[in-house]
Amino acid sequence: MPTPAPETIIVEKRRIACDGEGGGLGHPRVFLEMGEGREVECPYCDRKFVLSRTAAEADNH
Repeated sequence: MPTPAPETIIVEKRRIACDGEGGGLGHPRVFLEMGEGREVECPYCDRKFVLSRTAAEADNH
């Protein structure tokens, strides 16, 4: 049985928090930084957080 692809979430900030959104079935809250990149992946649940195009363009102005 194939593994489903990780969830991709569009965000507006380069620093985000992830707790797996599973309530008691989630994972410890971690804070993730994109740095100069436009995406970051959670080491616990493999969710990918991608900076929105408008937020990325605002960084360049």
